[in-house]
Amino acid sequence: MTDQALAPTKPKQELGIFEQFLEPLSQLRTEVDRVFDDFPVRWPVVDFGSRLAASLPSPAVEMTETDKAYKVTVEVPGIPADKIEVEAEKGLLVIKGEKTEEREEKERNYTRSERSYGAFERRISLPADAQLDDIHAKASDGVLKIVVPRDKKAVPARRKIEIRHAKKD
Repeated sequence: MTDQALAPTKPKQELGIFEQFLEPLSQLRTEVDRVFDDFPVRWPVVDFGSRLAASLPSPAVEMTETDKAYKVTVEVPGIPADKIEVEAEKGLLVIKGEKTEEREEKERNYTRSERSYGAFERRISLPADAQLDDIHAKASDGVLKIVVPRDKKAVPARRKIEIRHAKKD
């Protein structure tokens, strides 16, 4: 069994024709939003310790597959496991997280207080054979690992249709 990079862009069986048409546009919008989220809108004037940006960029995600499961690895440095949510809904894997940081310096004549907050959300399309009811996730050392088992009985999302020559009347 070898791992292969996976880009699940196949339409889901449960989606209607209209939703299948809109799916690529929805994925494009998500990627464009991610690009703008990664772009620094505000540059800090003064670096006060380890400062968080106004919002965290979308975390790096790697998805591979084996014969038995899809494996999703997400980089979430500095975010504790209790601040991460993983949900499965309608053929999507939804990963959310937030990081907060508060710092206060008290000196003789002044007090300086600073708060930072950042949140992210990633939505990953899952193939039709993903078993949503048996997903497992573990977080350790800033890395979230999610295992999505595959259903061997699932009908393939795509199959080749033979074209026969029509009889002439």
